Amino acid sequence: MIEIDGSEGEGGGQLLRCSVALSALTGREVRVFNIRAKRPKAGLAHQHLAAVRGVAALCEARVRGDSIGNRELVFSPGAIIGGRRRFDVGSAGSVSLVLQACILPALKSEKNTVLEITGGTNVRLSPPVDYYINVLFPILKKMGVEIHMRIDARGFYPEGGGKVTVEIEPSTGISPLELRERGALKELRGVCFSQNLPEHVCKRISHSGKKAFLDKGGMSVRTDVSSGRSTGAGICLFAEYEKTVLGADALGERGVPAEKVGTDAAEALRREMTGVGTLDVHSADQLVPYMVLAKGRSVFRVREMTRHLKTQMWLIGNFLDPTFDVKSVDGGYEIVVVP
Repeated sequence: MIEIDGSEGEGGGQLLRCSVALSALTGREVRVFNIRAKRPKAGLAHQHLAAVRGVAALCEARVRGDSIGNRELVFSPGAIIGGRRRFDVGSAGSVSLVLQACILPALKSEKNTVLEITGGTNVRLSPPVDYYINVLFPILKKMGVEIHMRIDARGFYPEGGGKVTVEIEPSTGISPLELRERGALKELRGVCFSQNLPEHVCKRISHSGKKAFLDKGGMSVRTDVSSGRSTGAGICLFAEYEKTVLGADALGERGVPAEKVGTDAAEALRREMTGVGTLDVHSADQLVPYMVLAKGRSVFRVREMTRHLKTQMWLIGNFLDPTFDVKSVDGGYEIVVVP
């Protein structure tokens, strides 16, 4: 049995999610203890429980300790079967983070996996579903991984009520990622969304976001105005290059001017664009597991070695035997991943 201390590194939910995903992939039983030890409220919350049960459903696993608040869990994987599954995270728990855990084992299924996940689509401290659609999935497609997502409804904190439908095709082999350079900038674009709010909110957010890129020839931002169970607004911005995509986002909050939301997202994207990264700081740690499973060496650059990335590299080494070669380049870092 593999033993994982959940207080290592960033000490959050990613350690648990990726532990059960790697357990399913390798067929090795895992015990995770000190779950989310470095978070204000340690132990399993709804979205972590949904992720564990989601992976368990995909590989007929036996799970001990899967209840709210538990700080220890044992995951015993079976055969990966994939298929169609429905998961309700509960309240506004992130559907993206549940999906993060489920994609890896689904790739090893012999048939397409279709996941219907209900919860929060755009919530703080979690990747928005728009980021997955516009950044993560296009990069994975370059590696031969085909994933398609439809946003059926948006869900915001605290009510949730969002829903996505995701189809994951089995993989016959993951291609390595060669990303020492971004290539030429092709397009600046984004999506601004609001729900149960006046139409001018989206206009103000998108205008302030676009204004920050006038020196780059402008940016096109699509608006998505809807009604639903929960109320919220935000924006996701993307810089598409010949070889990669960088992304950034910001969510509206009560008392925060709409203009600031757009400006915050624009400033975050500008930081990525002016840095050395061929992957942004959010996609790097999420893509490393796929590189470790690839048929050959991968290389990428980041402007910053985040705690999430360092922790992910440590965690993978407990299940597999990759080599990570990290060196400083041009104010950032270049990482070579050898499976």
